[in-house]
Amino acid sequence: MHPVYTEIKQALSGFYPETEAAAMARWILTDLFHFGTLDLYAGKDTDFPTDERARLNNILTRLKSYEPLQYIIGETRFSGLPFEVTPSVLIPRPETEELVSWIVEDHPDVPVRILDIGTGSGCIPVSLAHRLPLSTVHAWDVSPEALEVARRNAIRNGVTVHFQQVDALQESWPSLNIDVLVSNPPYITEKERTDMERNVLDWEPELALFVPDNDPLLFYRHIARIGLDLLSPSGTLYYEINRAYGAETVSLLQQLGYHSVELRKDLSGNDRMVKAVKP
Repeated sequence: MHPVYTEIKQALSGFYPETEAAAMARWILTDLFHFGTLDLYAGKDTDFPTDERARLNNILTRLKSYEPLQYIIGETRFSGLPFEVTPSVLIPRPETEELVSWIVEDHPDVPVRILDIGTGSGCIPVSLAHRLPLSTVHAWDVSPEALEVARRNAIRNGVTVHFQQVDALQESWPSLNIDVLVSNPPYITEKERTDMERNVLDWEPELALFVPDNDPLLFYRHIARIGLDLLSPSGTLYYEINRAYGAETVSLLQQLGYHSVELRKDLSGNDRMVKAVKP
């Protein structure tokens, strides 16, 4: 391996597990310093130019403060597409890709009207607009900073998404007629803070993460009510959920009148997604 790869791993030792440090070292050298496979694995001892060395040292300093590498780089990939990410938005997770794929599988090659609530980086609506090109896609978020990032991601990926600043917890909302409502809302309870990694807790936006301990289904209840108003007959609601509240989320939707409620696990075996049909 290239000596700088070993240097990065050693610098991050004690801050991250060995496998994570190794993955970061590869990512830094290939994505930021444009190392090819031969450069990385042949072990050729090539000195960094001074300006590159300073850049690498800055990256390592930021990683040691547990700043996510995606924020340092300024982008990540989701559903095969590049997305800008900043501390104004959550870093997209693989589990959310599974949610997007579920929607695509259910609506192949048909025009469908979609609304994403709590869009963040725009990863869900942009990916759906890309993979379902006959669709019309809307997206809401309460954060103007997040919406600016999402708009740039739509432009970057060459799709049209209609963004609006909307608070999902308000008692009124814009009028739309949609076939699919999707949301990955805040769902981490305050009591779960102690189990979270510092790179999430210290850096990602709390507004997009947390709900009160006494009302963990707060957003799911409000968004389901929006769905009852905006979804077309037999329209479909999709959620990403807190794995600890799968049964409770299913029960909530059934109590509100939704039917054919399906709870699905993610690739790690955790309850992670729910689909329900409007009555």
